[in-house]
Amino acid sequence: MTENVLREARTQVKLLNNSKKVVLALQHLIAMFGATVLVPMITGLDVSVALFSAGVGTLIFHLCTYGKVPVFLGSSFAFIPVILKVKELYNGDLAYAQGGIVVAGLLYVVISLVIKKFGVERIQRYLPSQVIGPMIIVIGFNLIPTAIDMASSNYIIAAITLGIALIINFKGKGFIKQLSILIAVVAGYLISLGAGLVDTSAIAEAPILSMPNFSFPKFDIGAIAIIAPVVLAVFMEHLGDITTNGQVVGKNFIEDPGLNRTLLGDGLATTVAALIGGPANTTYGENTGVLAITKNYDPSILRLTAVFAVALGFISKVGSALTTIPTSVMGGISLMLFSMIALVGFKTIKTNNVEFNWKNIIIMGIILVIGLGSGIIESKFGITIGIPINETVNISGLSFAAIVGVVLNLILNRKEK
Repeated sequence: MTENVLREARTQVKLLNNSKKVVLALQHLIAMFGATVLVPMITGLDVSVALFSAGVGTLIFHLCTYGKVPVFLGSSFAFIPVILKVKELYNGDLAYAQGGIVVAGLLYVVISLVIKKFGVERIQRYLPSQVIGPMIIVIGFNLIPTAIDMASSNYIIAAITLGIALIINFKGKGFIKQLSILIAVVAGYLISLGAGLVDTSAIAEAPILSMPNFSFPKFDIGAIAIIAPVVLAVFMEHLGDITTNGQVVGKNFIEDPGLNRTLLGDGLATTVAALIGGPANTTYGENTGVLAITKNYDPSILRLTAVFAVALGFISKVGSALTTIPTSVMGGISLMLFSMIALVGFKTIKTNNVEFNWKNIIIMGIILVIGLGSGIIESKFGITIGIPINETVNISGLSFAAIVGVVLNLILNRKEK
């Protein structure tokens, strides 16, 4: 009798834990959805394929990293300009862009093999906290204008959504606190619905099930030459994202499972996505922000999110319902997520006891100025601060700031090295 009671109790606890995982996974799904579908909407790639490939890509990444790194891989914004360029040059045939993305993903794999051969320790020596901290701050602050732009469609709704999330995050307890993002988005959606700001016609018109429009790549040296060099620009972004994720979780993912493993997962995910008609994949700061807020770092939750994303590729009704979430609602939530990433950067500098001598102040200041100022200078004056790779690709923004920071640290702190 006692054994039966204990067995039943264990079953109930297991069901409760699984239910919590499902809800947390849905929260991650909402966080990644907007950015993941925006890339195919801009470039002309299939949205359902993008969701499917993001889910599959995330599962591939977790397989390559032994399931240790709690990240979600979604559509990469860095490839948008070159995809559009290839689309223009090849009469709208995106298959050639897919071919270039396939090669870009394979280059990631090659880089991962090089790092495995020479060791990640050499990489880490060039990335002390006075370099990594400002890099993370730049990542967060560069995303904040995007959140503000999204919120601008209705500042009142955005503020209400953000306020609800903050109240729950600061005053809530236990599992409710972990659901601050999901609860705030649902509340913002219902308020918008009541105010007549939500168009639900897309939900009614969408079929329940549909097959994603999978397509195969075509390969041309011209398209490859335009797209493949983007890898040089996004490598530092990958490094920054994985480092940020590790700082949030409190683990060194550059060391274990290793940068070579995370690059391998990112590269294979990108290659597989391009082979079936999806955009390049990349680790998502939105989901890292969710980790920072919920303090739940279970990688299996992200894998469950990936399964949901794969299913969304076929379930049109649910995908259409998510697209009706007002931009202002997602703007309010994104402001919270991106601010959390920036705060992780400040925390990295503080917890690692970075010495504020003139050398480190110069290093950190220049990374912040280049990383945050390059976008403003480019938009205001049309001047790109960076390293040109070809007519459409530049190593700029965070990537250029990180390179300058690493080089400066090597020069100024060479004695310590």
